[in-house]
Amino acid sequence: MTEPTDTDNLPLQEARLWRDDLWTARVIKNEEDDGWAVEMTRQGDPEPALVGPWTMGRDKKNPKPLDGPAFSTLVKTAAEVIRRHEQQLHATLNKSVTVTARDGRRIRVALAIVPDEDNPSATLSAHDDEDDSELASVNVSPAFKLTSGSATSWIEADFARPR
Repeated sequence: MTEPTDTDNLPLQEARLWRDDLWTARVIKNEEDDGWAVEMTRQGDPEPALVGPWTMGRDKKNPKPLDGPAFSTLVKTAAEVIRRHEQQLHATLNKSVTVTARDGRRIRVALAIVPDEDNPSATLSAHDDEDDSELASVNVSPAFKLTSGSATSWIEADFARPR
């Protein structure tokens, strides 16, 4: 593997390779058939954010050359893929439920997981639904399952650390 150079970040517009300051589009041979594919890689990312089919040229043998409108569309699509992935990850790591306590207060209980290969952690917190003030916060296992039932049990145990 070659080391990146200063010219690797310069804008480039070739038939099979387009690059701006954030994205690189590369037309590649499709390994699964006789066609072509395009991969979109964000600068600094080790893997492409998007790989999709690419149109054949008029000779039905070579790929259609990249152009400005196609590059713009590919950038928008790849950015959307990354945005959706980030939203899904956020939803997986951050959950909340709102329950009614015995005294009639509405309490939002949130679970925030910090993924770490060596030492993952999680925090369970309770917030008054009316003014969002924090009522309690404890560390829990990242495997803790937040449900309405587990939130209610935690509140009824006076916010003692769940086992």
